[in-house]
Amino acid sequence: MPEPFTIAAVLAALCALLALAVTALRLRRARAEFTREVSSWRMKLDIDMAQSRRERDQLLDALGDAFMLVDADARVRFANKAARTLFRGRDLTGRTVHEAFLDQRLAAALMRCLETGEPTVTRAVLAQQSSPLGDQERRGVNAWIIDAARLSDSPAEDPTTRVVIRDVTREYQTEQIRKDFVANASHELRTPLAIINGYLENLIDDDLLDDPELTRRFLKVMRKHTERISRIVEDMLVISRLESGEAAALKVKPFRMRSCFNDVLERLESVIHNQEATIRIDMPDLDLTFAGDRFYWTQVLFNLVENALKQNPRKGLTVTIGCVRDEEVTRIWVSDDGVGIPSADLTHIFRRFYRVEKHHSQEEIKGTGLGLSIVKRAIEAHGGSIQVTSIPGQDTRFTIEVPREAEARLLEEAEANALPELGKAPEIEVGTPPES
Repeated sequence: MPEPFTIAAVLAALCALLALAVTALRLRRARAEFTREVSSWRMKLDIDMAQSRRERDQLLDALGDAFMLVDADARVRFANKAARTLFRGRDLTGRTVHEAFLDQRLAAALMRCLETGEPTVTRAVLAQQSSPLGDQERRGVNAWIIDAARLSDSPAEDPTTRVVIRDVTREYQTEQIRKDFVANASHELRTPLAIINGYLENLIDDDLLDDPELTRRFLKVMRKHTERISRIVEDMLVISRLESGEAAALKVKPFRMRSCFNDVLERLESVIHNQEATIRIDMPDLDLTFAGDRFYWTQVLFNLVENALKQNPRKGLTVTIGCVRDEEVTRIWVSDDGVGIPSADLTHIFRRFYRVEKHHSQEEIKGTGLGLSIVKRAIEAHGGSIQVTSIPGQDTRFTIEVPREAEARLLEEAEANALPELGKAPEIEVGTPPES
């Protein structure tokens, strides 16, 4: 028989092994549970990260400006929808800055930030063929703002730089137009002022006031140039009102187009009579009512008819004013059978201070060069457009088209703006009886 000590030792060993097995089983279960929890947390973290990326991408894709993230190696790590659209759908991710930007003037601004770590904001003005839009660019000279800065929470050894590219072509072109406008206006005003000053010096310094006939001739010339200055200033004010807020500058009401035609012909009656010109009205519906600012439409038609008469001082000119309407558009035109406009000038005639030289008499005072510019701006303020065609000696035609939808919208806006004024009670100061 085995000894009791041996049996007890075996039983103790078996109990120890059993306890060890139970402990191992519990550890395995705990490890499996921990692994499942880690896997669950990892999956949840991946889902949250993916959701965060989607929300980030949606937020950045909603930006109107191109946005990119660039790493320390000058490689694009993220590009939003506007950036992909700007670069014509090319896949920018993983490309270097120099590969992404075809024009190195755009890349140079960003590289300065990458090299120095300092924020930079640079404007690049590019020719049409150098635009990031490539062959889709139709605006001529284009301008872009490149705004780059390092992210504050990115590590110093591997910094990330955010880049915003903003299209400022419209602002740049507006700025150039204003600069040209000021320069041209200064030049146009300087010329008549110099002439007036010259005649005044002759009258005063040369003692010509005792010669009534010469004095009268000088004063007539001075009056013509004074009238020219007044016309330039008036035209500049009209353009300024239109550009300060086109819709707000309009006082839209329905009016009969025929009455507008009659006002124009009445104002030009003496010129028409002196040139023995014939004015024809081509208007099937004599009661046609148009919704717009009558002041500006009278100005538009006056400028077009006056322009036709001034550019064709010969006797017997025929000018036709017409207006028709269909379900989609109201079409107005002014045409003449004069000398016409050279094809080289057709694309420029709506520019400010642009004149078509017709070799008229040197004694004539030139126009302001703003008439057709006012015409174009006033029509655009009404949501319309104007085109010009010319066959010299046969037909020079300015055609205006205003969509019925734009006309209705302007009328609705005018009525909506007028509603708060209706029924408004007069304000009476407290303690003051109203006037009888």
